[in-house]
Amino acid sequence: MSPDQAVLRRAIERGEQEGGSVEFKERLTEDLHLAEGRLESLAAQLRHRVLSGDGEATYVVGVTDDGGLAGIAPEAFSESMDVLSLLADEAGAHIEAVQTWGVDSASQTTDPDGPPATADTDTAPEGIVGVATIREGAVLEDDDHIVVGTAGHVDHGKSTLVGTLVTGSADDGEGSTRSYLDVQPHEVERGLSADLSYGVYGFEDDEPVRMDNPDRKDDRARVVEESDRLVSFVDTVGHEPWLRTTIRGLVGQKLDYGLLTVAADDGPTKTTREHLGILLATELPTIVAITKADLVSDERVAEVEREVERALRDVDKTPLRVERHGVDAAIEEISETVVPVVTTSAVTMDGIDQLDAMFERLPKTAGESGAFRMYVDRSYNVQGVGAVASGTIKSGTVEAGDELLLGPMPDGTFREVEVRSIEMHYHRVDEAKAGRIVGIALKGVTEPALERGMVLLPRDADPDPVREFEAEVMVLNHPTRIGDGYEPVVHVETISEAAQFFPTDGQLLPGDSGEATVRFKFRSYLVEEGQRFVFREGRSKGVGTITSVETGD
Repeated sequence: MSPDQAVLRRAIERGEQEGGSVEFKERLTEDLHLAEGRLESLAAQLRHRVLSGDGEATYVVGVTDDGGLAGIAPEAFSESMDVLSLLADEAGAHIEAVQTWGVDSASQTTDPDGPPATADTDTAPEGIVGVATIREGAVLEDDDHIVVGTAGHVDHGKSTLVGTLVTGSADDGEGSTRSYLDVQPHEVERGLSADLSYGVYGFEDDEPVRMDNPDRKDDRARVVEESDRLVSFVDTVGHEPWLRTTIRGLVGQKLDYGLLTVAADDGPTKTTREHLGILLATELPTIVAITKADLVSDERVAEVEREVERALRDVDKTPLRVERHGVDAAIEEISETVVPVVTTSAVTMDGIDQLDAMFERLPKTAGESGAFRMYVDRSYNVQGVGAVASGTIKSGTVEAGDELLLGPMPDGTFREVEVRSIEMHYHRVDEAKAGRIVGIALKGVTEPALERGMVLLPRDADPDPVREFEAEVMVLNHPTRIGDGYEPVVHVETISEAAQFFPTDGQLLPGDSGEATVRFKFRSYLVEEGQRFVFREGRSKGVGTITSVETGD
């Protein structure tokens, strides 16, 4: 029996008791359980369970009163979770985590020693049983949450550095803390996840709140709940063949800051300069962390520091050595033109305190006012929940129950959907604001219909997707010249699509800036004036800004 199944078994063995914290429900329905008088009674019951469990209650849904695994249909389970969320809110509590299992007729039993639900089957289960953890207190207030995008050459220690930051644990010199950032398949299968960021830690009363066991969803949720300041990391890929993935991580998310790593035993590489160019071309305030200082001499560290400073000055940026000028100066001066440089070691923990101090005090920068808008970056199908769209909120706010538009679909239309629930770092929230990385469970669409590059908008929006737009572009690198019909991949928000370029002056040479018409090759997308983008094709790379859009095909 897997540890996940053991959670269900323990809850059933404990059973419903007077004065206990466990409650069995076969299902909850809006018509019956939210009716006048019933809601108050059930909320009082939930509150009693939470108090009995010293602030935590366990609701087992899809079971009979005696703990038999009845299982309910996925749609019924989703409705039950919606009702349970409202009951928890009424009782001054919130759903912290939900685990689900499929059950079929062969596994249904009232015998607690018999087989529990089947976690993984080749066929669709006949029903679902789930365990919801209810925690005392309102859902997360996330007014102070910054998102940091990491970049750097492969083996330059960015994942190890982030692993050390989020755990407070020194690395063993073999990348042990890097493993904390690996995405486990069960994280997608077992629960609604907004795990675009592969690390999170926080601060409470100026003290770091770190993860004890980052492989556990509830440990990440604990960090979110306990912190009054959160730092999320979007960890990108350092291998050159996967530069497209790195661009998606840096361009497709509403990041507040960039964190570029440069290994002291290697120094700035071609990939380092490319990642730096992307970070700075998107006008993202950036910190450079020189890593692996423990592997080389002080003289070599000083040499790499000088190389980093030259690389920054080559692109008209001003380096600011944090060791020399202090954390206060770095926080005050960091901008599109000033880049703080910190020398670190995940093994000796040198420089970690300085990064902590900066992340604890750096102001929120991303997030726009106006109506809600979120570009879809990933999609999941979560058992018992349904289709989940994951991404970073570009503007506005979203609440559970909101009616939205999703699209454009391949034919350019938008579909009406409803927000079932919202999660951030496995922590269920009723509302999320601009700049937050979230997973939104949607009613009215199946997961196969969700595609990266789609956008979620308010129901009353009047979106007009376009096939073509005008842009100001700059060619960073190209072996010859860019002429009419040039076809790179364009990355704007979470959109990654082949497009044709038609320079106004007929051609663009390396280092040139100029105007061009850009036309998506296969379908239309929702883009707007002012959005910045990156384009690449082979060794050719460039950046641009949308100056106007053209509707229609």
